[in-house]
Amino acid sequence: MHIQEWLETVPAISVYVLVGVVIGLESLGIPLPGEIVLISAALLAAGHDGINPWVLGACATAGAVIGDSIGYAIGRKGGRPLLAWLGGRFPRHFGESQIAMAERSFQKWGMWAVFFGRFVALLRIFAGPLAGVLHMPYWKFLTANVLGGIAWAGGTTAVIYSVGVVAEAWLKRFSYLGLALAVLIGLASMLIIKNRAKKAAARSAPEPGSVPVAD
Repeated sequence: MHIQEWLETVPAISVYVLVGVVIGLESLGIPLPGEIVLISAALLAAGHDGINPWVLGACATAGAVIGDSIGYAIGRKGGRPLLAWLGGRFPRHFGESQIAMAERSFQKWGMWAVFFGRFVALLRIFAGPLAGVLHMPYWKFLTANVLGGIAWAGGTTAVIYSVGVVAEAWLKRFSYLGLALAVLIGLASMLIIKNRAKKAAARSAPEPGSVPVAD
């Protein structure tokens, strides 16, 4: 079956639910490929008239915000024992070095770590639980969480959907080759966004000796 014909058979609701659930679980602290799922769904929306990119972006944002909030609540209640348990279950993501790096990010940047952490896979997994463990004031966390979720999920959906629309002619002519090209262009776009986010976070870091925002 031609890829365009197959895309038309995918129910929109299943795409919305999948994106929201995967991103929500990743934000909660479970290492899942949320960004890859979102990029794939945005490309799918570009070639599937039944998938609304606005609804897709809203579902991704909702999953990010809700997942992070649940992760915050779990981290605030579970504390350090939670991080130790996660380290035993997911050593590649919650090892001592990863936890130390994430803690330094929170101590330096506070709310900015939650906001810009959306654009970095490791911090995206850590943000909610670690903010809870460090007892970041919830209103600060929620503000950064919502704004970061909108910027990351909405921005990613918009950029990749636009790339997919431009690449649609290639998809029709070259099928899987065109899809692979569109994915590569989309990933390149996301790398540019991530690099800019990291530079912005570095510029926002407080001067040495200042009081961390998260305290």
